[in-house]
Amino acid sequence: MSRWYDGAVYRIGELAERAMVSKRTIDYYTSIGLLKADRSESNYRIYTDESLHDLKFIEECKSLHYPLDEIKRKLEIRKEGSIQASEVEKHVCTLTQQMLKLHNDLFDIIPFLEELDAKQKEKLSNNLSLLRTALLKSLLKVSS
Repeated sequence: MSRWYDGAVYRIGELAERAMVSKRTIDYYTSIGLLKADRSESNYRIYTDESLHDLKFIEECKSLHYPLDEIKRKLEIRKEGSIQASEVEKHVCTLTQQMLKLHNDLFDIIPFLEELDAKQKEKLSNNLSLLRTALLKSLLKVSS
């Protein structure tokens, strides 16, 4: 191996199985630089626990509809452990746009909310309250 590993190492099939994605997906992410692979002495691509965490993060970001270039930037920020003011500003702008889109989406479904029964309305209200509370807590942490 080209370097010492403290944790587990995976060949592509093992990584795909653990992350519940296809080997083709891992190949693609590796080819565009989202994932890093080393080579074993037998010339197999090997991935570390860090790769597994990165892959799970990528899939989580994809589920939130982030484009791959944004995901790549988020991975770089996570690995650097710091962020420049311009990146913070860009990130806040992106989040603001997403929040506006979500607000508009919610506004579009208001007429349909009236068709829900009382139990469905209560469940929806509780879910929205939990999300709102989590968002407010996050914002308060940032501002303090």
